[in-house]
Amino acid sequence: MYLRPATASLAMPPTGLSLVMPAPFGKLGIRVSDEFIHEIVFLPAEHPLSGPDHALAEIAGRQIQRYLTDPDAPFDLPLALRGTRFRRRIWAAIGLIPRGRTLTYGELARNVESAPRAVGQACGDNPFPLVIPCHRVVARHGPGGFAHERGGYLLSAKHWLLQHEDAHPSGNQAPLPGLFQVQDD
Repeated sequence: MYLRPATASLAMPPTGLSLVMPAPFGKLGIRVSDEFIHEIVFLPAEHPLSGPDHALAEIAGRQIQRYLTDPDAPFDLPLALRGTRFRRRIWAAIGLIPRGRTLTYGELARNVESAPRAVGQACGDNPFPLVIPCHRVVARHGPGGFAHERGGYLLSAKHWLLQHEDAHPSGNQAPLPGLFQVQDD
């Protein structure tokens, strides 16, 4: 995974999503331009399938499908850099949480010298779920919310992802020492 700044000349496809693919918890949509993944979104099961209408969307779809089959499958996608410096710092820290591990919003906040609520907001604003595994950040007593929601298909997706990765939100381990030395740009 690598984040690169997207330039103003890279327009989003006018039709929106370049691929809508099935997932065990509903559907996933991928928005791309010629060079970058701009967004991965969780969609309800009834959303219609479409695409891929772009080579990069097809590549992203294959990588996501591999992950949905094998939680250890890596991602190597060109992600369009967006969000504030603070959000990018939180997303980088989330990307360092290994599969099978979870951290609470408070634990992650302490590791990045922030506040739990700010970490939760950054998790909810993550434009690249799965690639930046915000589902691995949980509440002290349970899974917490997901994509700014506290129920419905989004929380079901978080439960599925944690189970798929054999992570247990009620059994958080201590933060990994030195893991979150994330630098600002």
